[in-house]
Amino acid sequence: MTFLNSLLPSVCGEYCNHIPLNLFNSSQCQELATQAATGRNFTVLLNTATEKAVQVCLKEDDYLAWLPLTQLSALKPVSKPYNPIIFNRNDISPRLGKVIAFTKAAMEQPNYYLWGGTIGPNYDCSGLIQRAFAVSGIWLPRDSHEQEVFTQRIEKEDLLAGDLIFFGQRQVNHVALYLGDGNYIHSSGKETGRNGIAIDSFSEQGDEISQAYYNNFWSCGRVMKSYS
Repeated sequence: MTFLNSLLPSVCGEYCNHIPLNLFNSSQCQELATQAATGRNFTVLLNTATEKAVQVCLKEDDYLAWLPLTQLSALKPVSKPYNPIIFNRNDISPRLGKVIAFTKAAMEQPNYYLWGGTIGPNYDCSGLIQRAFAVSGIWLPRDSHEQEVFTQRIEKEDLLAGDLIFFGQRQVNHVALYLGDGNYIHSSGKETGRNGIAIDSFSEQGDEISQAYYNNFWSCGRVMKSYS
């Protein structure tokens, strides 16, 4: 595991990536778990290192994933530990227009659904949502079921633009961003959705795909704070 020697010591124990990184769900590095845009903050769990990978924790959302040892050189030590900026609802509300605009701009780029995608142009459902809020400085948890727990539950009738809609059967497994006027935007899969980012109707009167998601409606949530 000579690649470990490329990791320079950090005074505070944290690192920052200077290039985008793919992170995986196991030490075998076969299935993408998430991606890290340039400038994310990490801790490296050196005691987990294998011949192929080491586990890392992304500080902005406390997400654990595996980084190939060949990519360790992309991490540079930082002098101060990550210190989140805490947003409340009053801070978040004026930023929701930018959040929505980000998703619409992402939809205009050629894209397809990518499990684990968080940095574009290809996203999974929660990756798109997390990234859209993050570019406005608002960090949310990584996965859809975590985002559902993190947000304040509201009734369908109370939905406002910028709220989140969650779908699932036995548990939450999909999330979308409400745009207003009965429509939402999301990144959906190839088999059950549109294989990329699209706008759908939150109604049983929509087309077959919109109806299928509506029938799997779980809950609605409002982002009241940033992750810390």
